[in-house]
Amino acid sequence: MSERLEELRRRSQQALGGGGPERVAAQHEKGKLSARERLELLLDEGSFEEYGRLIRGRSTAFGQQPALTDGVITGFGTIDGRPVAVFSQDFTISGGSLGEAHAAKIVALMDKALKVGVPVLGLNDSGGARIQEGVVSLGGYADIFLQNTLASGVIPQLSAIMGPCAGGAVYSPAITDFIVMVEGTSYMFVTGPNVVKTVTHEEVTSEELGGARTHTRTSGVAHFRAENDADALALLRRLMSYLPLNNREDPPRLPCHDDPARADAALDTLVPENPNKPYDIREVITRVVDDSTYLEVQPDFAGNITVGFARLDGRPVGIVGNNPVVLAGVLDIDSSDKAARFVRFCDCFNIPLVTFEDVPGFLPGTAQEYGGIIRHGAKLLYAYCEATVPKLTVIVRKAYGGAYDVMSSKHIRGDLNLAWPSAEIAVMGAKGAVEIIFRKEIAAAQDKQAEMDRLVAEYEDNFANPYEAASRGYVDAVIEPRQTRARLIAGLRLLETKRDRNPPRKHGNIPL
Repeated sequence: MSERLEELRRRSQQALGGGGPERVAAQHEKGKLSARERLELLLDEGSFEEYGRLIRGRSTAFGQQPALTDGVITGFGTIDGRPVAVFSQDFTISGGSLGEAHAAKIVALMDKALKVGVPVLGLNDSGGARIQEGVVSLGGYADIFLQNTLASGVIPQLSAIMGPCAGGAVYSPAITDFIVMVEGTSYMFVTGPNVVKTVTHEEVTSEELGGARTHTRTSGVAHFRAENDADALALLRRLMSYLPLNNREDPPRLPCHDDPARADAALDTLVPENPNKPYDIREVITRVVDDSTYLEVQPDFAGNITVGFARLDGRPVGIVGNNPVVLAGVLDIDSSDKAARFVRFCDCFNIPLVTFEDVPGFLPGTAQEYGGIIRHGAKLLYAYCEATVPKLTVIVRKAYGGAYDVMSSKHIRGDLNLAWPSAEIAVMGAKGAVEIIFRKEIAAAQDKQAEMDRLVAEYEDNFANPYEAASRGYVDAVIEPRQTRARLIAGLRLLETKRDRNPPRKHGNIPL
């Protein structure tokens, strides 16, 4: 018996070394950490408990020698003392390729995480399906996809792409809630450069086709871009600080050392008097939230809207804000998709939504109409309508047309809707409205510009201001900008016990 135990201990120690020192050194030469080094950085020191270290691969086809762990490390640990489930693919063993045992370990981990209600964090670094195992490896991917789907909206799922992730493997991270990619060492694509060249005759590198910059700037597939492995893991830890463990918990509240009643006089003059002059809504956000700390999600994609996490009075909140510094803050296909996905995530996990609105409408043009702006804009409308978490809105400047309705208006169950005196709430801008309504009067006037200016001023006085909306109860209060932080915190405190329900149903049919 003692000999058997000694053999088991030896095998266990062997598993700690992955594919051996030479392959670990090769990872380091590429600027990548080993699978276990990544876990050490991600988790609290000494907290990791590994499951399945002695599991071997199940195929000996083509002379394959099954290795311990089968190329993936799975287990549980803590981040800031809170439990999480983690898997880390080990590129030093069979290129981190996914075989039957590899997939079974991930599925078992996710199943247990779902039962106990803790997030799953996946560190992806894999050459893809293990060719030697054929259809078994494809079945393993499908098993993982099913677990991702069943866990969606129940426990947070975070993915870090820290090496290759290609073919069918991309769909597991794509189903998860947030994706972090590492600059220069990670890539994601369904078909690689060689296939693209064969089919479309396009010459493209792996980095150009599916690198971190491509997916954080162009496709919107990834949410964060990290400089290196350590930066990516730090991002995951920071992101976790805003999230509950599961959909039955509230997000973690921290002690607040920033005065809840703090007034910022700079907000009173931050928005330009000229309604066509841009400014950065993120400056408004950082002046309002706790300690000016804002974790922006997808900062390089669809910059006409900003989404991210912050705290108010120590409570995590999801922020959505139209940003006039890009495309005047209009809603288009990409920004609608970006915000809709974020709103739905926050609603899944009991994170209140705070919306800063300055939107002149939807982006016009054939490219948008042909691309389905109606369908994509409806996603954001649907997401806000469906959300039952506390919803607080501040109309900073423009709130025009259908975009006013979409951006968490009182009409779609907004709980607290505030407006600054600079707010303009109307079907369209004053100049455009006057040109339509009074075109005959302007044409008949001797001084057309003077008549236009007079009518525009009259329209602004009567319609393009927050007081008409407030008189009808569409806006709860018109406030001085410096009061924004205090009023939002008071609203959050009031809404802390809010309960709202949607009609009983299997699920809605969001216009995908």
